[in-house]
Amino acid sequence: MADLRIFSYLPNPRVWKATIAARFCAVDVEVRGASAKELRDWLWDYDARPLADHERQSLSALARTGRVGLTGAQLFKTDAFLEAQPFGNVPAAFGADSKTGIFESNSIMRAVARLGEAAFPLYGRDAYEASRIDSFLDVSLVFARDTQIYLLALSDGTVNAAIHARAKEAFAIYASGLEQALSPRRDTLVGEGVTLADICFAAELALFMNEHARARQLSEHGLDKILHPAIENVYPLVFAHFARLVDHENFRPDLKPYVEKLVSKAAA
Repeated sequence: MADLRIFSYLPNPRVWKATIAARFCAVDVEVRGASAKELRDWLWDYDARPLADHERQSLSALARTGRVGLTGAQLFKTDAFLEAQPFGNVPAAFGADSKTGIFESNSIMRAVARLGEAAFPLYGRDAYEASRIDSFLDVSLVFARDTQIYLLALSDGTVNAAIHARAKEAFAIYASGLEQALSPRRDTLVGEGVTLADICFAAELALFMNEHARARQLSEHGLDKILHPAIENVYPLVFAHFARLVDHENFRPDLKPYVEKLVSKAAA
């Protein structure tokens, strides 16, 4: 049995926070899931799985109305799932006992680091480093919230100038702080090695790069890309650090194909 099981829509860079951490820490993480559209036809549970056609009727009592990302969809969530995951969202992680639920991607990533702390100090080497890492993770939540609103609006065609402006400001605040933290030319955000702060940063920026796939939607609304071609000149240390992490052996399996696909869309 895995140390941690995660159920989510896939691909999802926020899930990869945990899988990247697991490679550093030698923790066994199992990921189950499918595309967001396909999850409408899954049983949301520790033993998450696709539903057979005949089960939709017999399990109709489990039907719940989806919210963020799956707004209005009929989703089949067991009572045990909702007991473990009170907000009912994905990614949803479960401990080895199948009952202890862990939610929110940064917390799931922290769980992996705690499980494997003897193998690699991803959560810092003392209380001060751990607290500084937490500072970066907390700041990322503000950026992540605006990222989610922006990308969902791009996806469903509801993006407008106000949503774009909030996302642009959120990125500028986040990237400016990271640029300062990496000055003078540090290789990592905290301490002398990769930590959860670096993993979170790489995953969130990779997710934000989905903007590249929505250039047409932006153009239709008279909006410019936030990640415009010259953005790397504005935050050179941030993007150099991102490139290093994407090429790192523990990041590469998840992030490199995903990032390369989005970069190719930007070039097109």
